[in-house]
Amino acid sequence: MSMSPFLPEIRGREAMPAWAVTACLVLCITQALFFPLAYGHLWIVDEAGRGIPTDFVNVWSAGRLVLEGHPAWAYDWDIQKTVQLAILGQGYDGNFAWHYPPPFLFVAAALASFPYVGAFMAWPLLTFIPYAAVMRALVGRPFGWLLAGAFPALLVNAAIGQNGFLTAALIGGTLYFLPSRPVLAGVLLGLLSYKPQYGFLFPLVLLATLQWRAFFSAAAVTLALALASLLAFGLETWQAFFHWLPMFSQAFLSEGRAYWGKMQSLFATIRLCHGSEPLAWAAQWTLDAVVAIGLVRIWRSATPYWIKAAALATATLLVTPYLFLYDVMVLAIPVALLVRAGLSEGFRPHEPAALGLAFLLLASYLALGLPTGFAATLIVAALLVRRYRATMPARLAPLPPAGLSQLPT
Repeated sequence: MSMSPFLPEIRGREAMPAWAVTACLVLCITQALFFPLAYGHLWIVDEAGRGIPTDFVNVWSAGRLVLEGHPAWAYDWDIQKTVQLAILGQGYDGNFAWHYPPPFLFVAAALASFPYVGAFMAWPLLTFIPYAAVMRALVGRPFGWLLAGAFPALLVNAAIGQNGFLTAALIGGTLYFLPSRPVLAGVLLGLLSYKPQYGFLFPLVLLATLQWRAFFSAAAVTLALALASLLAFGLETWQAFFHWLPMFSQAFLSEGRAYWGKMQSLFATIRLCHGSEPLAWAAQWTLDAVVAIGLVRIWRSATPYWIKAAALATATLLVTPYLFLYDVMVLAIPVALLVRAGLSEGFRPHEPAALGLAFLLLASYLALGLPTGFAATLIVAALLVRRYRATMPARLAPLPPAGLSQLPT
């Protein structure tokens, strides 16, 4: 990917500040060391050999139900928890409910074909590989590998066995290939349909910019996956998905069964500050409208493509009320593009410090338990707005073809 003619190697005069390289190296090593050191008491299993309750248990238990011939049961909270208790060998409060669309059961079943501990270890490792490759391609220098491993949301995502690496890889890959290989970009976007909350802005941008090949290939892949899951798992699985989805939304967005500080959205931040549910929804919908309008304006302008791509990746995090820190892995994509711009044409005086603050906020989540990921996203969004505003005179020129060749070189 890094050898693509649409994203040539950067050979600019700039280099990452030494303190930034050192900080990323420390973060990368620290996060890598956590897993072997934590295994057996903080990660996967405890001192007694019992499974530690984390998000991955709902993936593996859903896969077991598929393999046992009961895919629709994966959506039943009571059945799921019974299976999970047997897997873990101990109880826990609350639920790790399965709420993904039926096509993602293919992934769950594949993982459940292996022992629980092995599957748990393999899942973040396998999904890290495409994520890191995308980061290397977008940064345009070997520093991209280091940045991928240093991104602070990595620890939470891998420790609980979530899918943030996969989500970031699919979004980054879609944006990378969109100008040069729109059909492939659409395929990657179609695979992202396992995250329905990202199903608004991408189609909006594709329609607004007349990216028909990407739009229809994404739609075709989404429909093909839905059909394949219908044939493999039956209509009752889709019925169960739609039956339980409102209950899941009620539990997490109305009743707050998960501590509000765990979610990284404007909606959750207002609820954490004891704002009412109507107020939180009004604020979230207002933000969504502003972001959508601004995003269409950016994509229809002559601003460099990297700003458009970074803005879209950032916007996906701002418009959804249901967002946990593992999904803030997506923020690594606009960070990579900002780093690329800085390495090519020079960092603005405020940018390294602002990105450092965003990293610090993400890293502080485990200690604070607050929506620090939302604050970090706002910082990255502000940096992109400043970059966009700096291109305003250039936007008076005729609109050039969008392409990754417009990335700073």
